[in-house]
Amino acid sequence: MNDSYTEWLVKRKAPASSLIIKAALIVLCVISAFLALTTMFGIVILVVAGGATYYLFQNMNLEFEYLFVNDQITVDKIMGQARRKKVWEGTLGEVQIVAPIDSYILKDYEKPGMKRLDFASHAPNARVYGMIHQGEGGQVTKVIFEPNDKILHHIRQRSPRKVVL
Repeated sequence: MNDSYTEWLVKRKAPASSLIIKAALIVLCVISAFLALTTMFGIVILVVAGGATYYLFQNMNLEFEYLFVNDQITVDKIMGQARRKKVWEGTLGEVQIVAPIDSYILKDYEKPGMKRLDFASHAPNARVYGMIHQGEGGQVTKVIFEPNDKILHHIRQRSPRKVVL
């Protein structure tokens, strides 16, 4: 058999705005803790603020896992290192091109109004690639991701004309 399997995990860098949101939530929890000591309504605010803080802290810690099995491509979002959700799936037959994000070849395939999915880490020196995918019904999607050399080799081995390095 000529099966191939490759996976890669990328941790998303938290934006600067998330630090402000986290600080505001912590201040809200402290204020609601003082209110909980004085009023009954403060307990409700403390429970709501605590739940919102926990939920947002978990969802701000994102990782993306790229999984390539034969011709099947899957991207999973891992939130808080605990919950996993499949966010995108496609096949190499539906992929038109894979190229660096700043490549002029990738810009030739872009269409106005196309859907854009960003699964990159947003790290300063990351090698970011774009993949143009045309799914069922003609829906064209630009998938932004950060493959490693093994994934690029896997795609190139399966479909050499679709990869631009």
